[in-house]
Amino acid sequence: MDLNLEIIEKVAKNSRLELNEKEKEKFLLQLKEILEAFSVVDEVNVENLPASFQPILIKDVFREDKVENSLSQEEALKNAIHKKGGYFKGPKVF
Repeated sequence: MDLNLEIIEKVAKNSRLELNEKEKEKFLLQLKEILEAFSVVDEVNVENLPASFQPILIKDVFREDKVENSLSQEEALKNAIHKKGGYFKGPKVF
């Protein structure tokens, strides 16, 4: 991409920035340096790599998910003081 002052002015306008000529020149040089630094990414061969959205493999390190028996509604509510219509009753929220 060929960067010039016109692009800097357009970005500044879209960002609602008021830049003087010295600032525009400074940002142009900095943006060129940034794009040059990221150009090394283009040189990496990724042709045979699968697409990935995470940099590391995500896995559950705690335990396997197993379906087990759970409490019935009656068992869950048997010691509850505040219950109504088969559900826990909580405080009113305004």
